Amino acid sequence: MSRKDIRIVILGDASISAAGDPRGMGWVGRVTAKTPSTEPLVEIFALPVPEETSGRLAERWKEEVNRRFSPETDNRLVIALNNLDPASGISISRSRLNVATILDECKRAGISTFLVGPLPSHNPELNREIEHLASGYEDVASRRGIAFVDCFRPLVNHEGWKLEIDASEHNLPGQVGYGLIAWLVLNRGWYEWLELEAPEN
Repeated sequence: MSRKDIRIVILGDASISAAGDPRGMGWVGRVTAKTPSTEPLVEIFALPVPEETSGRLAERWKEEVNRRFSPETDNRLVIALNNLDPASGISISRSRLNVATILDECKRAGISTFLVGPLPSHNPELNREIEHLASGYEDVASRRGIAFVDCFRPLVNHEGWKLEIDASEHNLPGQVGYGLIAWLVLNRGWYEWLELEAPEN
């Protein structure tokens, strides 16, 4: 029996766009390029909102997915969790609750979810809070058996990442950084989540 076509909505802030990438691909473009997309058909819709907190994400996610999902497709949601909540005065417990609410509502709606954790900042002091935030999100995902890609710990001390973030006025990565995020996503459960064979090259 043939599989349903897959529709994937990716929600997040400007980091799911290609902003700052001279190749214009971002990490979403790189992941899309490495995702088999014909049998079944895989459609990926990235919908960034700059400077979006977890609370604002919780307010918009339903409307975004309802416009794009269909009863005839295998509907899936990727949430690229950002690192803005601590600087916005939002407690980690509130951030956890916002994301947990989205995940629980997705489960009730039959929407499979995949989480990409927050990225390191160029600000070392803020990074201490982001690390706690990433751990909190990972715990929320683990309790629900949902795939979580930790981007913070692999990248916070990575030389290539730090060079690009430190040089960016907008705290966004460039070609190297987006490539690193894409590698983490692809190698931390992406193909397993989609139940697709990874390409050989």
